[in-house]
Amino acid sequence: MPAPMADTSFAAITDEPIDRAALETFVRTDADGALVVFEGVIRDHDHGAAVTSLEYSAHPDAERFLVELAAELASETGLRVAAAHRVGTLVVGDVALIAAVAAPHRAEAFAACALLVDRLKERIPIWKRQQLADGATEWVGL
Repeated sequence: MPAPMADTSFAAITDEPIDRAALETFVRTDADGALVVFEGVIRDHDHGAAVTSLEYSAHPDAERFLVELAAELASETGLRVAAAHRVGTLVVGDVALIAAVAAPHRAEAFAACALLVDRLKERIPIWKRQQLADGATEWVGL
C-alpha cells in the first residue's frame, strides 16, 4: 500500500488485500484510548439473491478523492484516520473496505469512523458488479 499522504490521514485504493494492522498502527497514538475499525466484508446474499462475488472498479481519480476525504475528516475532527478500499474481483468473506479511527474516547472514535464510511460511500466513485449464483450479474447502487 502507498505511504501516508499526510501525517494525520492515510488513504489507498488497491487491488491487493488490505493490511488492517498497518492501518491500525497508523492511526493509534499513546494518547488514544479508543480504536474503531470498520471492515466491509463480501456477504453471500443481496436482496434475497445468492451472491458469489463482487467486482469493484474505480474512477481513475478515486484514490485522490479518497486521500482528500481522509485529510478533510482528520482536519475536521483532529483525529488520525485511515481508509483503504479494494478493487478487482472479491469473493464471499473477502474484505473490500477498512476504515480506522483512533481517539482519546470511544464516542468520538465511533462517530468519526461512521462519518468516514458514510462519506466514502457517498463521494468516492467506486462501483460494484455482483455475480449471482444463478449466473446473472448486476451493478449495485448506480
